Amino acid sequence: MPLRVEVFSAPGCSKCGHAKTVLRRLADDIGGGCIHWREVDILEEMDYAVELGVLSTPAIAIDGKLAFTGLPSEKKLRAVLLKHLDGRP
Repeated sequence: MPLRVEVFSAPGCSKCGHAKTVLRRLADDIGGGCIHWREVDILEEMDYAVELGVLSTPAIAIDGKLAFTGLPSEKKLRAVLLKHLDGRP
């Protein structure tokens, strides 16, 4: 089962666009279909964003849990994604 990663974004957020680019690149680099990611527009899915504790964008959730409340460095995001993948059966 692939790792489920969600990028919470808002219209007009330039950092959100960068977050999606970085995540897309990491998912491609790690490969193997190990990461399934999607963009979550906080205006369209506000209740879900609030439920996870998203207060600003971009934010990143991994397997339904808020992992970052801002955009981490690409190196840190890669390390966290790989750590989550290593802990899977």
